[in-house]
Amino acid sequence: MSFRIVIPARYDSTRLPGKPLLAIGDKPLIQHVYERARESGAEEIVIATDDDRILNAAQAFGAEVCMTSADHANGTERLAEVVERFDWPQDDVVVNLQGDEPLMPQVCLDQVAKLLNRHSQCQIATLCTPITSENEMFDPHVVKVVRDKEGLAMYFSRAPIPWHREMFTHGEPSMPQDHPVYQRHIGLYAYRAGFLKKYRQLQPSPLEQIESLEQLRAMWHQYQIAVEEALRIPPPGVDTKADLGRVREALPSG
Repeated sequence: MSFRIVIPARYDSTRLPGKPLLAIGDKPLIQHVYERARESGAEEIVIATDDDRILNAAQAFGAEVCMTSADHANGTERLAEVVERFDWPQDDVVVNLQGDEPLMPQVCLDQVAKLLNRHSQCQIATLCTPITSENEMFDPHVVKVVRDKEGLAMYFSRAPIPWHREMFTHGEPSMPQDHPVYQRHIGLYAYRAGFLKKYRQLQPSPLEQIESLEQLRAMWHQYQIAVEEALRIPPPGVDTKADLGRVREALPSG
């Protein structure tokens, strides 16, 4: 099926400034992300940035770039501006590949686009993976998702959900075994272009602001999100120097 990919890339990362331009082998990080996108067979790939340094680097390796506002509250708003600027048709599927995911498997990009295509009632699709450890379950940096029987998101949270009354309340919390309801959200999304055009007009929700999770704005306004377990578990993205070192080992030749 046909879909487009937008790669939001900001220079001013709090924990790792200039992250998109940091070298991995003989290429900047953002080029590796772009190459993962190209492996997917997407119809069009656009890097969305608000920084001239990223613009120049991306154009040097042949990428299409859209300069966007520096005032967006989140990556979804940045995608919305790209969709408006390019005037993509309402029903086009647009995949949001984060600019710090140089190891994202091609199969996941294809999967999330097809998932949205199958769920005609949904405006957003995303992926998840099983949670298997206490560290993941109780880590607020790990976003959890609960789905209904049709695979639609019921809620996303940084808290451990669902709360296991017996195992989480008494003594040292431990991870329930063989419970497929415990899922980690992967920050890879597919959107309908028409929804993205509406997103910036939606009022931010109190849940979004409390949890700092942009997808909760859509759910607050009663848009449905399809969620499926990833066919392949993506390696973590690059947030810290340690992450950068790990990715350099995985991609030593650039």
